[in-house]
Amino acid sequence: MSAAAARGALALVVALGAACAVPEGEGPRIGAAAPAYGASTLEGDSVDLASLRGKVVLLNLWATWCAPCRHEMPYLQELYEEKRESGLEILGVSFDTGGGEDLVAGFVDEIGVTYPILLDPQMRGNDLYRVLGLPASFLIDRSGTLVWMRYGPVNETDRDFQNAVETTLR
Repeated sequence: MSAAAARGALALVVALGAACAVPEGEGPRIGAAAPAYGASTLEGDSVDLASLRGKVVLLNLWATWCAPCRHEMPYLQELYEEKRESGLEILGVSFDTGGGEDLVAGFVDEIGVTYPILLDPQMRGNDLYRVLGLPASFLIDRSGTLVWMRYGPVNETDRDFQNAVETTLR
């Protein structure tokens, strides 16, 4: 590659990186209020984060076509069953589009998920929470403050996640 071509390639990489960067002060930040968000459940009820103040909320963004999402859901269901009485609410938000309600409902039934599943086919949560890939999880304390977040799956061996949940539930 010539020096001119290398400089051109480097300029392109820098320009693309700048275009993909999250602007300062936008998106979710640990220690700040969680971005206001709501959607409808599979049953058609509206749920928003503000209505869940007083509970610890794990907002989990996922889709049926996402293999890591499908893999983490049984663990999230176990966590919900174990911690629900302590005040943990899990909201699973499906980004399936194009009338995917039946697909989502079938998958949720197959896995045995009992925590609320919200539908966001317009993927508004994607923009609010600056999600670049699924799954993405956001732990929100009882006052609505974002205390932990992960872009990627969580599982039963994830000590950072487990510690964040335990600490937030105290």
